[in-house]
Amino acid sequence: MADLSALFTVEMLIAAFAGGAFGAAVGALPAFIFTGFMVIAGESANLAGEAIAEAGGVSANQLGAVGITGSIAFGPVFSPAISFAGGAAAAAYAAKKGYMETGFDFHEAKNIAFAQGTKPDVLAVGGLFGILGYWFTELSVAFAMPYDPIAMGVVLSAVAHRLVFGYDIIGGANRGLLNMKPFESEERRVIGDAVTDGGTVQGRFIVEPWLPHQYRWANVVTIGAVVGILAAYIAYETGSPFLAFGISAASLVFLNCGVEKIPVTHHMSLPASTAALALAPVGGEITSVAMVTVLAVGAVFGMISALFGELFQRVFYAHADTHIDPPAAAIVFGTFLIAVLSIVGVFPQSSWVTTLGL
Repeated sequence: MADLSALFTVEMLIAAFAGGAFGAAVGALPAFIFTGFMVIAGESANLAGEAIAEAGGVSANQLGAVGITGSIAFGPVFSPAISFAGGAAAAAYAAKKGYMETGFDFHEAKNIAFAQGTKPDVLAVGGLFGILGYWFTELSVAFAMPYDPIAMGVVLSAVAHRLVFGYDIIGGANRGLLNMKPFESEERRVIGDAVTDGGTVQGRFIVEPWLPHQYRWANVVTIGAVVGILAAYIAYETGSPFLAFGISAASLVFLNCGVEKIPVTHHMSLPASTAALALAPVGGEITSVAMVTVLAVGAVFGMISALFGELFQRVFYAHADTHIDPPAAAIVFGTFLIAVLSIVGVFPQSSWVTTLGL
């Protein structure tokens, strides 16, 4: 029987509510950027603690370093299933209420960089979805599901906020789900009746790609390979499956500040670094594997996850009204693939991804 007691831990529910409300207050994307910085801090502290322990000093646990990544970056404070998902849900609610008139190019509910501030009802929505994201995560953990439970929490929370606030799950797709041509030709939706001069009132784009600078298949494959190699190298040198993810997430501070064409890559780096470490023999070190092999596997998983993220955005994001996270879906897919390959014996292990649910 699965242990569901964590679902009803009062302290964690209160903390998850506050985490979701905070994500709403500062905005989903800024909250996720904090996740990245906290992962970097946590993994750096862990590595420093391990170095001290190996030198004969105190243990990493005594340094208090181990808990930073798990309890802060991936816990109720900045877990993407809590703070990011809470912020995304708050944006969907605020747009429905007419609170967001920012001039955003796409539907306002997709504006995850917008800080909602201190409106009590918006913060309450963020808090409630923070609890929901915590529950989704803990259910995946309790049933030992073979994928990243936090990433799945992000995806399920977005589906939930679409249902709760009356948005379509997929949205209209009159030109085909995978077709980005209407965006390239700047085709817009018609609002209302024709105006007196014979023209029409133009509205949103017919198709709204998640990243207008990062949706062409060749570009997606290329950045996936590059990031996958770098993530695998970082994992090989440090033994950390999460540090490359933290760097990718933290790099989005530039995107949030308006720097054009900053790529979004955390869904490439996490599966790539995890797959790289899954090559290590059980009980052995990754350094016993040829680095060129590790880098090649990282490149493959970077590309696979990048392509899945793009496929997901074309189906569930580009035609819809709210933010549903393509990177989270890609991480779910990438980590599930690692679990499957471990079960069938292609990988000696599955790193941090559980295989008990398979």
